[in-house]
Amino acid sequence: MTQIEQLERDIMRLNRAELAALRDWFENYLADEWDRQIEEDAKAGKFDRLAQEALVDHRAGRTKRL
Repeated sequence: MTQIEQLERDIMRLNRAELAALRDWFENYLADEWDRQIEEDAKAGKFDRLAQEALVDHRAGRTKRL
């Protein structure tokens, strides 16, 4: 049995309160992972081109105030 299969079996045995606690924990975990990935990508310059394009569009009047 794989680790994923074991986790699936264990999750199916949780009661509603435990399942809700797991869901909340996992949502927070995923959000934190997303934030870490965005931070890594920003430090690596992966958004630089997009930022430059946005600035060019803004200076050319192709944006509107939110």
